[in-house]
Amino acid sequence: MKSHARKRSQVLPSRRQIIGGGLAMAGAAMASPLLAACKRSGSQPGNKLKIGFVSPRTGATAGFGEPDGYVLELARKALAAGLSIGGVSYEVQVIDKDSQSNPQRSAQVANELITGEAVDLMLTTSTPETVNPVSDACEAAGVPCISTVVPWEAWYFGRGGKPGAPSPFKFTFHFCFGVEQFSNAYSHLWPQIETNKKVGVMWPNDADGNAIRAALGPLLTKAGYTIVDPGAYTDGTNDYSSMIARFKDEQCEIFNAFPIPPDFATFWQQAAQQSFKPRIAQIAKTGLFPSQVEALGELGVRLAGGCYWSPAWPYRSPLTGVSSKDLGDGYQGASGKQWNQQLGPSLALFDAAAAAFKTTTNPRDKAGLAKTISALEVDTPIGRLAWGQGPVGNVVATPIVGGQWVAAPAGSKYKLEFVICENSSDPKIPIAAKLQSYAG
Repeated sequence: MKSHARKRSQVLPSRRQIIGGGLAMAGAAMASPLLAACKRSGSQPGNKLKIGFVSPRTGATAGFGEPDGYVLELARKALAAGLSIGGVSYEVQVIDKDSQSNPQRSAQVANELITGEAVDLMLTTSTPETVNPVSDACEAAGVPCISTVVPWEAWYFGRGGKPGAPSPFKFTFHFCFGVEQFSNAYSHLWPQIETNKKVGVMWPNDADGNAIRAALGPLLTKAGYTIVDPGAYTDGTNDYSSMIARFKDEQCEIFNAFPIPPDFATFWQQAAQQSFKPRIAQIAKTGLFPSQVEALGELGVRLAGGCYWSPAWPYRSPLTGVSSKDLGDGYQGASGKQWNQQLGPSLALFDAAAAAFKTTTNPRDKAGLAKTISALEVDTPIGRLAWGQGPVGNVVATPIVGGQWVAAPAGSKYKLEFVICENSSDPKIPIAAKLQSYAG
């Protein structure tokens, strides 16, 4: 009798087993359509790629980040449907952070994106104060990073790269103009005005200034210019009287500067007060954007500058399908502000990111993704980028052309416009005007 009861208990399922089995069957029935849908689309649960984006939206170099909200909107819209990679569909999330134009903050938010968000790829732009700390954090953590809008020498040598030595960087990649492009632009732009070829330089003691002093100075000297260098000054200096006096004593008819925007504004106002008015006033790192030049009032008219993108560029974004002209027009229509040359390279970062993900075998494999970027070729609004072809490992040298801020024509809704005066870095970019003397 007892053995018969034991046999029945071994054969018959318990009430818990019956309920559990029913729930399992119900769960399987509910999951079947979802699994089938995943199979049809090629996606799998949890397939999400994260892109970090760091730029200066506030602080001393906030002008660079002014149009990034618009670019982020375009990129997120283009990536909303995800990316198909090797037959698998991936959701793509873009997480942006403000560096506040501060190196410490840049490193902090980069590490937040790396450790807190576990980003698969980092993008960063605009000045060494933002880009270099983000790149360093990614290199240390083994996270692929693509950056732009820092002269490549300031990015490469400023982070420990050595001339003639193999690249020390395995995960960080860069595209931007360099000293050679500046030298070409200046040597084609400055002869349009007759001068004594004496150049007073305002080159600071920072990553940009030190790279320019070491590389651009010798190139300009070789081209027949005399460099008058009062020495490296500290960012944030308030009194430039001794520097201005030196330029006047040396009768410098050309002025060249690579300062952060607030420093140039202070210098240029003091230069006007002390009657230093060169025939050519060539600025870089500042005066790139309408808001910076308009803030100078009449002192901003006929300042010469470099241009690394404008709506005149004959290229488009493959990710969004937007042409350079439409990119500028779209920004002006959406923001009510004048086009900003940061639009082109910021969008180019996302073109490069999408191309890298699509080209790699496994987008979640960070080492594999870095290897893919090292040989990546992709079209962008600033032209075609091709890594692995120099000038050094991890770097693509991109064009910068020379131009000038002039008063906008009658009927324009804007006060100033930037006209391109030379195109030595890319002959496909149309020239619009000849350089005018700043001194009149």
